[in-house]
Amino acid sequence: MLYESYFKKPKDIAGVIAKVRDLAKMTGPVRLMEICGTHTMAISRSGIRGLFLPEIQLISGPGCPVCVTPSGVMDEIFKLSDHKNIVITSYGDLLRVPGSRRGDSLLRRKALGAHVVDVYSPMDALALARKNPGKKVVFLGVGFETTAPGTASCLLEAVRQGVENFSILCLLKPTEPALRTLVESPDFNVSGFLCPGHVAAVTGSDAFAFLPEDYGLPAVVSGFEGADLLCSILLLMEMLADKTPGLVNEYVRLVRPKGNPAAQEMIRRVFEPVTCEWRGLGMVPGGGFKIKDEFSDFDAARRFHLTWHEGKEPAGCRCAQVIRGSLAPGQCPLFKTVCTPQDPVGPCMVSSEGSCAAAFRYEL
Repeated sequence: MLYESYFKKPKDIAGVIAKVRDLAKMTGPVRLMEICGTHTMAISRSGIRGLFLPEIQLISGPGCPVCVTPSGVMDEIFKLSDHKNIVITSYGDLLRVPGSRRGDSLLRRKALGAHVVDVYSPMDALALARKNPGKKVVFLGVGFETTAPGTASCLLEAVRQGVENFSILCLLKPTEPALRTLVESPDFNVSGFLCPGHVAAVTGSDAFAFLPEDYGLPAVVSGFEGADLLCSILLLMEMLADKTPGLVNEYVRLVRPKGNPAAQEMIRRVFEPVTCEWRGLGMVPGGGFKIKDEFSDFDAARRFHLTWHEGKEPAGCRCAQVIRGSLAPGQCPLFKTVCTPQDPVGPCMVSSEGSCAAAFRYEL
């Protein structure tokens, strides 16, 4: 259902809001979860979260790939950055994520002399490796299915060009296993899901059919405009009021039921599923991507013999609970006191897609 079907005139926005509120009277209090960092920011920026309180709570789930990267993984990356001949490259947000010790980050390591470079894409990192044959360039590949095809394509290009001083540390994670772990957790309390349009553009909207089919939870694949989100909330509330959980693709102008076959094949060509730790969710079966054995020469984890260990959250940090949706950002004792975007304690305040950063900037 295109959002244009609901918003033919500006005044129709008020009508949709009123309809959602009427449906909330039928359903009683509900909690709807979005699982996309871009949705998190869009909801906060547009003020939608406050429109339907207290009947409808819009809460953020594990939709920020930087936020769910565990502190123990970051600790190991920090050790890697100590090597004088290694250049660490990644997207800007990841460079600010702390490990087990507060204040430690790749950005801090860079200030102390480590070779750390902010890049816009893995291909930038590959180009850097070609220009610096005497350095070992490592790209930290973080993200969900959205960034996985580009990372896979870069690895294949490195193989084709024979760039032996380039490798990828795969921190990529598929969405479905984490959502299953979340839904099956003891403290789960969500009535329906706003599913990520970016991920669905690769996987297809059908990839989220397991939510209504296996768990009886309505799900809507949503776009990112305010109108998209209002329409998606309305669709969820209609399913909840009718007690007919299903899957609806609101983002039909971009997302197809089966997604992008070429991108999916690229992921299958390079990666395979592996049990992986998510911050806030623990060890998730099939919750990570691993570089296949045939590309082991370009796998930084194997090349540098990296081993993951359990990290610790900084004292007082509640990012794990925020990621699960069991705690709102404002309920963290550090929020806006000790933890701010200028001096973040946890990753949810670091990332531009983090729920704490969104709440700090737009809501509380």
